This record gives sequence, structure tokens and C-alpha cells, in this order.
Amino acid sequence: MAASIPEIDIDAANLASPRVPEIARALDGAFRRTGFCYVANTGIESNLTEAVFDASRRFHALGDEAKREIAINAFHRGYIAPNSSLTQTSSVARVTRPNLSESFMVMHQVAPKDPAFGKPLQGPNQWPDGLPGFREAVTAYQATMTNFARRFTRLLALALSLPATYLDPHFERPTSWLRLIHYPPEFPDTPADHYGAAPHTDHGFITFLAQDEHDGLEVRMRNGEWVPAPPVPETFVVNVADMLARWSNGRWSSTPHRVRNRSGRDRYSVPFFWDMESRIECLPTCCGPDHPPRHAPVRYADYVLERLDRNYAYRQAAP
Repeated sequence: MAASIPEIDIDAANLASPRVPEIARALDGAFRRTGFCYVANTGIESNLTEAVFDASRRFHALGDEAKREIAINAFHRGYIAPNSSLTQTSSVARVTRPNLSESFMVMHQVAPKDPAFGKPLQGPNQWPDGLPGFREAVTAYQATMTNFARRFTRLLALALSLPATYLDPHFERPTSWLRLIHYPPEFPDTPADHYGAAPHTDHGFITFLAQDEHDGLEVRMRNGEWVPAPPVPETFVVNVADMLARWSNGRWSSTPHRVRNRSGRDRYSVPFFWDMESRIECLPTCCGPDHPPRHAPVRYADYVLERLDRNYAYRQAAP
């Protein structure tokens, strides 16, 4: 574990735990300093994580034609091919090369009869053929992470000196993204500015990242130094994203990070992005006469769609 990124035992995100005040203080401290931490003792069974990594490896072992049959659609669900996303919204680098990684994106379920069906980001998931048990493993992990994220959000509210349920109304209909990412090994002559994932910040609220056993993730400290965030068994890497940084009025940092897979092996990771669908304005505990709001209110969907439109080739090609 990188010394700059703390590991926090969250006691299964149990709000009845006597350690909750201690956990809240630790989260606040980590997110004030770097915007990143590892969380341990999550209460999530390891077999679910193992199953979703197995599903990811089997999916990415499919032939190119089979994967492209479920290419990412207008609702941002499906297969994202290598060299098809370019991080033009990076705040710390001028990115000129597309990401080397490939991924499969699943989002929250939206039934055809749902009034929101057909609106931006509100559509059907896509599923590959010929992979028995794949959909079941992915949806089981997604459901477990959704329940975990709801509990964790209450820890975050407490860490911000708010009532535990203060943020709940913003997540009645959450926007969630589960991404199965494959980073092919980079060659020794890979240009220094060509990344598995170029320097970027996440767009939404909070990210929970499960990593395989291979290094690659790096986090940019406030002094500009890039430090590794290596795999730590049975933990998630958790980071603040742009909406939470705005909500907290800069109290917590949405910190740039990147991935370079110099391990010589295929690397897999599974981030779960937990987001809202609401208007964001400064939280009452994060502003005052001497610390006015730094950002105008923004609607999450408007913010994230603008970034998707700039970063993904399939959206730029759309009429």
C-alpha cells in the first residue's frame, strides 16, 4: 500500500458500530488530504468479487467480433473497444492519445415501462451471448455494491457533519456504473504519454475500485507527485469524484489518477461508480460567511453528459 493512501477498517459500513465516529473522522481526513483511501472489512463476500473478475476475464477473452456485436450504445452500455476513448477533460495533462484499455459497461437497470426509459443514460443493458453465468455474476455483484454504496453514503454524510440520512433523497434513483476493464500489457517502447487510462478525475459522486493482483494505478498527490496505489487484498480503493468535491465545496478532493500497466501481464479492474441524479449545490456544513460556495449549482446529468460527449468516440460520431 502507498504510504500516502491510508487504509480504513469500516466495520462493514455498519451504522450501529460503536466505531462509526472514528470511521467518519478517518474518511474525512483521508478525503481532505488526498481524496483517496483503501477501505477494508467491507462485509462483501470474496466469492462475489472473484466471480465478477472471472466474468470479466471470460468476456475479454471473446473474439473481437463477438464483443463488437454489443458495442456501447447511446445509453452508454456495452463494449468499449481499445483506442476509442480520449480523456479530453483531464485537468492535469494534455491528452492526445486514446486509452489502451477495453471495457464492458453495465449501468443501473431501467425497465421499458419506466417513465424514464429512453432518456439520456436511461436504457437497456447489453449482454454477450455464449457466456453461461456471466449476466448472473455481474448483476449479483452490481446489486451487492448498490446496497453497500447506500450504507457507505451514510458514513460519508456523517463524515461531513450531516445527519446519516441527509443524502438519501439524492439516491432514491441512483445512477450506477459497473465497468469491467482489461488493460493489456504495455510494451517497453510504449510512449510515455500513452496510458491504459490517461490522467483523469471521475465525474460523479464516489468510486469503489476492485483490483486484481497487478500494479498499475497511480494517484497524483497535491504536490504533483504520482504515487502507486497497488492492490491490497480484500479492500476497495475509494476515491472522491467531481460531484462530491463540488458538493463539499472543495473540502474533499477529486484527485487525478491514471493507469499504466507495466506488469507484463494482462491487468483487470472492476470500478463501481455510485452517482446521483439530482441538482448539486454546496452542502450546508461546507460553506459559511468566510467560506462561500465555490461553484454554481449544477445538474449531475448535464455535467456527466458533457464529459461523455467530449471523451467517447461513439458519441462524437453520433448525428
